[in-house]
Amino acid sequence: MEVHLLGALDFDAHERLQQRLVYEAGGRADGQITLLICEYRPIITVGRAGSYDHLRLEPGELEARQMELRWVGRGGGCMIHGPGQVVVNLIVPLDVLGWTVGEYLDRLQAGLVSTLQSLGIKSHTRGAAHGIWGRVGQLAALGVAVKHGTAYHGAYINVAPKMDLYQYVDTDPLANSPMSCLLAQRGQPIKMTSVRAALASHLAEALDCPRYHLHTGHPLLAETRRDRHLEGSNKRAS
Repeated sequence: MEVHLLGALDFDAHERLQQRLVYEAGGRADGQITLLICEYRPIITVGRAGSYDHLRLEPGELEARQMELRWVGRGGGCMIHGPGQVVVNLIVPLDVLGWTVGEYLDRLQAGLVSTLQSLGIKSHTRGAAHGIWGRVGQLAALGVAVKHGTAYHGAYINVAPKMDLYQYVDTDPLANSPMSCLLAQRGQPIKMTSVRAALASHLAEALDCPRYHLHTGHPLLAETRRDRHLEGSNKRAS
């Protein structure tokens, strides 16, 4: 497993990187898994289970709060992103590894539970519903997509984000559980560096990766940003 710590990113830049890695995974046969860990700049994404009915913010209010809205093809519903939330995106060649989507989700969830346990966070799951909950509410949401036999997107862990906007979004309408964070669950701060380190080791174990390599950044980020800049320049020229 290759682990890349990407820091704070625009959602669109991260999405372009994901799509590029999914495309490249289709040409590999070694079963390599790529883990991208980052924090999105403020944005709201809506997955396949979400809708406008789960948002209680008008377009004008979103603009006033400088929050953009994106519709994405992952599972799960609405999710607020921003500093203090860890984005856990994995590019996993399910066909090569011989895993079903359900088997992969179970492994991912188990890795997240082990991660939180190692950080002193008591949590639990809810049977067939994928996600992680604590006594204060939902701590982590899962949402994956699959393209050409490769899974991408992954999970979102609220460590210590600003929680004020969550009153306007139903992140888990089926379970009727409010979104919370590790800070509220534990009652004391947790270092983001500790969360990232724990994620790498526990997800590697849950996904049967005997080794993982840790990197800062990703070489394709600069390339996808350059391609985007050239695309914009060509549009303006035409």
